[in-house]
Amino acid sequence: MTPFGKRLRDLRAERGISQKEMAKAIGVSAAYLSALEHGRRGQPTWDKLQRIILFFNIIWDEAEELIRLAMISQPKVVIDTGGLSPSVTELANLLAARIGDLDPDTIDSMITKLKSLPERRRAS
Repeated sequence: MTPFGKRLRDLRAERGISQKEMAKAIGVSAAYLSALEHGRRGQPTWDKLQRIILFFNIIWDEAEELIRLAMISQPKVVIDTGGLSPSVTELANLLAARIGDLDPDTIDSMITKLKSLPERRRAS
């Protein structure tokens, strides 16, 4: 499950709405909605994301948070380490190979550490 999928499921549960009801209302199949919630589908298109926001009638901060979650919910991530140090490539490969072995505390610690780093723009 992706962060977006979890939030989507939580929003539906809070409002007592079935996947089938929501899918019909936003013009997608229930199978698509299920795949989106379970992380078998990547980020929704901008149009679908806007339909979801309108469906739940959420605005401002809550809508921005849902958009942010959608942007960080790609279940098949590609990390381009070209032009970076060998240790960066090693880190990316180790993370890809061992991410399923990490315990929740380690994951939380890594997320906190990465979020605390200043953003750097990579030259194109």
